[in-house]
Amino acid sequence: MKRFFSLMGQQARHYRQLDFLTFAVLTLLAVLSGQTTVFYLIYFFWWNELVRVAMDRIYYKRNINAVLVADKNEKSRSVDFWGGLFLMGIYWVFIVVFFGFIAGWGSPEITTANMRVLFFQNWFFNGNVVFVLLERLYLHKTQQPLKIHFGVFNPNAIVLHLSIIIGGVLMFFVVKGYPEIFTPENRWGSVVIVLPFLLLRMLVNYMTVSSPKIRTG
Repeated sequence: MKRFFSLMGQQARHYRQLDFLTFAVLTLLAVLSGQTTVFYLIYFFWWNELVRVAMDRIYYKRNINAVLVADKNEKSRSVDFWGGLFLMGIYWVFIVVFFGFIAGWGSPEITTANMRVLFFQNWFFNGNVVFVLLERLYLHKTQQPLKIHFGVFNPNAIVLHLSIIIGGVLMFFVVKGYPEIFTPENRWGSVVIVLPFLLLRMLVNYMTVSSPKIRTG
């Protein structure tokens, strides 16, 4: 049994490839099922960042291979953590109101799809969020090397910022301009919307890569 967990720990070094592959597969399945919208993707990035911050705050001291970037005293880390959560709360309101309701105004299909995501009735979205949660927990439990970022300006938060900007551009200059093409039911339109977010997901994996060396004690 001990050898089994050791092997699993070694395999976890490749978690970034698995992370991206899982996100891509579940998102593309949502595309094929006509359940993907701009809100779906931005809201997932928001949840991804929230899960990461929460898990890292709880477990980073127990993971001897976790590297706290820009290491500060405990009081400063606490300020960064709560400041980051406050900004996440502001983002949640903006994402839900703007991308969930306003951007889908006039399109019952898109609004319905967004509400299914918001109230966790989209199983592809739920699967992505659960995977992120279990993955981050597993990485800390198996003492994988991780870069820990708290505060407003970190690679994951920057990707969230970029996703909002890209989402806004897509909504106003692409989706709104060609409403007969970019609908949840149109798979090719959904693919065009999804591609920039897949590239962003690859970017965040690259930006947060850590040394593969693992300490055991």
